[in-house]
Amino acid sequence: MPAHDPYLVPLTEGVHAYVQPDGGWCLNNAGFVSDGGETLLVDTAATERRARRLRESVLASGAPLPRLLVNTHHHGDHTYGNAVFTPDAMVVGHDSCRAEQLAAGHQLHLIWPQTDFGDISIAAPTVTYSERLTLHVGGVEVRVLHPGVAHTTGDSIVHVPERDVVFTGDLIFQGGTPFLPTGSLRGSLRALELLRSLDAGTVVPGHGPVTDPSAYDATERYLRYVGELAREGRAKGLAPLETARQADLGEFEAWRESERLVANLHRAYAELEGLPDGSPLDLATVFGDMAAMNGGVPVECHA
Repeated sequence: MPAHDPYLVPLTEGVHAYVQPDGGWCLNNAGFVSDGGETLLVDTAATERRARRLRESVLASGAPLPRLLVNTHHHGDHTYGNAVFTPDAMVVGHDSCRAEQLAAGHQLHLIWPQTDFGDISIAAPTVTYSERLTLHVGGVEVRVLHPGVAHTTGDSIVHVPERDVVFTGDLIFQGGTPFLPTGSLRGSLRALELLRSLDAGTVVPGHGPVTDPSAYDATERYLRYVGELAREGRAKGLAPLETARQADLGEFEAWRESERLVANLHRAYAELEGLPDGSPLDLATVFGDMAAMNGGVPVECHA
């Protein structure tokens, strides 16, 4: 199997993770819970082709196609493929996930116009919740929890307590750099505390290989590092790009998408200026600064 091919990871009885290497831009993870008679899918994929491949993997596992589909947040790499599973699957998400998805529309097309996304129609959640929701897949309980504003304003954690598994969405990037421009630095730290409280032994991140709760500690160290950099840089009167260029990434240097540091500093600066969590940033500036950090080359969608 080529290293870049998606693969299915059986986690425990009836629970699978669907991992898309290398976990870079637009290569997210999905997963599903099934009792053999019913299936709940967590997230889809960035392109029609990849979503159809996910669909084939669900069927190849012996599980039926999903009747429930939970989106962990609105970003297109996790939601563009929803329409491959609807209308047979009902899409579930946080209130803000629906609103943000409808507002964003075909946003990935605008960021990466050269990517072949296929025939994508926006299929936003038709069932929404505000704080928590319990779903049942046959006899298996699935808890959907909103951690507050974190990676985005409408994140959902999908916890399967009887199977000791949690799907974190993009609250965790295993081996990759977190991405905060549409969310909150301080909110992401709060979300880690919620994840820890669930005490799940198996952690399915939004990107990267399946991991364990040690990922929370590594993510927290990075977030606190960003916060300290922002405080120091702003005190010196430096713009986020200047601060990022002078930074020593240390243990985080090997993480994918290190150029996201400047994007995260934009969010941290906004919070230091007193803006509320999730306040809109100028994404053209954010992506422009990431391109500058990337040697003048815009970041690429890997899908």
